[in-house]
Amino acid sequence: RDVLTSPWCWQHALLLNRFSRCPGLESSLAEQGFHPAFPPALPYLPAAFRCYIRTAPGRFPAQKHQPGKLKEYYLLNAASLLPVLALEVKDGEVVLDLCAAPGGKSVAILQCACPGHFHCNEYDELRSRWLEQTIESFIPDALINLIMVSKLDGRQIGDLQPEFYDKVLVDAPCSNDRSWLFSADPQQAVLRLMQRKELSSLQFQLLRSAIKALRPGGSLVYSTCTLSKAENSDVIDLILNSCRNVMPVDMSDMARGVSQEFTFLSGMQQHELLVLPEKGRAWGPMYVAKLKKMSST
Repeated sequence: RDVLTSPWCWQHALLLNRFSRCPGLESSLAEQGFHPAFPPALPYLPAAFRCYIRTAPGRFPAQKHQPGKLKEYYLLNAASLLPVLALEVKDGEVVLDLCAAPGGKSVAILQCACPGHFHCNEYDELRSRWLEQTIESFIPDALINLIMVSKLDGRQIGDLQPEFYDKVLVDAPCSNDRSWLFSADPQQAVLRLMQRKELSSLQFQLLRSAIKALRPGGSLVYSTCTLSKAENSDVIDLILNSCRNVMPVDMSDMARGVSQEFTFLSGMQQHELLVLPEKGRAWGPMYVAKLKKMSST
């Protein structure tokens, strides 16, 4: 809680954009004490995927959106890249980012691989515009043609496109602990507590839809930025108990590989992890779980 309510503790990672030439940026970052966030020994870390962090708090200057000019880097919470690395997207795959705005994870997926078809969906009108602008800021026109941005209700995509995708990311709407703790307005706080009760039901429905949309053999990653067990492990347990055609996928190799940089809650199951923010490693909160679809029954 101390770390989450102290913005001066917060750290920001830089995800470099492989589609934008930035000579000297990496050496300049090294001079400023930045180092690669993810070790090359990870089970899945594409060569083009470059993310830099440093232990000192503070924010690197953000780049303004300029039409026709690609940004060189994306500023984010380093833990938010774990769902993307867990998804293990490969070139040519058909990929769905079900709740894609503001677009950081979509951009990160495209730093890893070039999907054969990439569907980025965002139901909220305002956030959808934000998503489109993010994609425009980071992705060249030639690749934008592979991306379909839609504003569908994520709960319906499984019925609209059954067994269509190789990989699905469900970065679900959640009670975002980082921003929620800053609610000074008591009415707002009461409203958020009421919403919080409804979120796990929405998350479950989004997951059900995502599983329908997955082809047999395909995999799904679920993530949130909350510490709430009701929105994390409980939702995944409910899915595993109610959908017989999904299996948990062990992520302990990835967790071990990044344990130098991230603090994880102990006692989690092998198919899930929860990054806890602490001083000097203020990443998270970020919950990640991975599932695989077996048959279509």
